[in-house]
Amino acid sequence: MATNPVENASETTPALNTPSTTPTPLTLLGLGAMGTALAGAWLAAGHPLTVWNRTAARAEGLAARGAAVAATAAEAVAANRLVVVCLLDDASVPAALDGVDLTGKDLVNLVTSTPAQARARAAWAEERGARYLDGGIMAVPPMIGVPATGAYVFYSGSSELFEEHGATLAVPAGTRYVGADAGYAALHDVALLSGMYGMFAGIAHAFALVRGEDVAPSELAPLLGGWLAAMSGSVARTAEQLESGDYTQGVVSNLAMQVAGRQTLLSTAEEQGVSAELLEPYFRLMERRLEIGGGEEDLTGVVDLLRR
Repeated sequence: MATNPVENASETTPALNTPSTTPTPLTLLGLGAMGTALAGAWLAAGHPLTVWNRTAARAEGLAARGAAVAATAAEAVAANRLVVVCLLDDASVPAALDGVDLTGKDLVNLVTSTPAQARARAAWAEERGARYLDGGIMAVPPMIGVPATGAYVFYSGSSELFEEHGATLAVPAGTRYVGADAGYAALHDVALLSGMYGMFAGIAHAFALVRGEDVAPSELAPLLGGWLAAMSGSVARTAEQLESGDYTQGVVSNLAMQVAGRQTLLSTAEEQGVSAELLEPYFRLMERRLEIGGGEEDLTGVVDLLRR
């Protein structure tokens, strides 16, 4: 599950699937903050919903809204063919479903996991007679059930399952199917989150530089936000360069120039009493790429240095 998606995701994410017009009954296991939000969206759309949570008290509010509350996970799974799992972690899935008959079930796993965990869980489900779909939620709970937020979920695994239940899955958030490899939803999820945290690191450093000066954070914020939005065009250029193999394509400020200019950033941090620990690792990668002859390139070659 994503933890701080970009607020204007609706402008950049794929078009949302059309939510189901014929309510499909389904089961939801797990009623944490995200599970409760998902349940509320399906109930609001008129889907017959059976829920289960290890702490039964969490289901009381949903029961009042019409959800059927199962006493056990086995009872919940038996109630419907479509079973959505939104538990704490990957280990919680077999713990909750130990001994539960999954034959003929369509299991949709929205637990945050790694690609390897998702692939292993897909094999685990298939061995038990279930079709499997893994999901990576690009939203926080308040975004669920609110189309204007741009919330969506990556899905990977059984294409047949996705085609059959895609409209139902699109009720709480938009959907994006990224392939039959069950690990791809988690891979896309973590790739986007990793980019997000890199951006957050830069934002933290920028605010640290002006901290203590007569510069209000609220004054810097629109300037920083606008600059980052303008720089986001480098994402598409990096992708084009990686696919073509030509890292000099469309270069505006080459690697040699940027390495030469890094000292100004480091010196300014020192003058301002700010640690450069968020910048230095990236600068070291830039220097390594320059040493092997990438001076005329864009910064894209850093991607290859990160591959082990």
